[in-house]
Amino acid sequence: MMPEQSLLSMLQAFGHDRDTANEILQQSEQIQIPAKTCLIRQGESLTHVFFLIEGVCQASYFTDHGKQFIKEFYWENDFLIGFESLLKSQPALFQLESLSESTLFKVSVDELHQWRAHLPRVWCHIVEQQLLHKEFKERFMLLHSPEERYQQFCQRYPELEKQVADYQIASYLGITPISLSRIKKRSQLNKG
Repeated sequence: MMPEQSLLSMLQAFGHDRDTANEILQQSEQIQIPAKTCLIRQGESLTHVFFLIEGVCQASYFTDHGKQFIKEFYWENDFLIGFESLLKSQPALFQLESLSESTLFKVSVDELHQWRAHLPRVWCHIVEQQLLHKEFKERFMLLHSPEERYQQFCQRYPELEKQVADYQIASYLGITPISLSRIKKRSQLNKG
């Protein structure tokens, strides 16, 4: 399916009529980027938000000492938006980069603010999707042991586990790479 059709189909599946979906498509720019492309730099002004058609991206926080914490992974049909930066008109609080060759649609922050004012249904849908992601991640981190988080990660994202490095998975799970290595060894022993 062509990227434009993917975006149109997704918007229509969310209940937007064809005219609204086409209007959103016209206000978006399709881009194709290689792996390791930075889309949003932590600390810089937020100029665009993204809708991922194909590929894998990650959002990371970096401390003043250079330590990385992976906030989230994104793939097909995900919106990539820094809502706190967007709503408070402040610099980006995390860095967003592609982990693989990716196809995205980008929308200017100004255009997104127009959607908020003139296409409230689109805006509400984007916010609802982000809230669902946030609540899932909170529940995931608070209610499960590191071993359970790893098992759920593998079940929910089997392809992603093969595409990202162990240190990235460990960061996402909130554990050290050494802890992840131990969990993986125990898991293999239990299977064998």
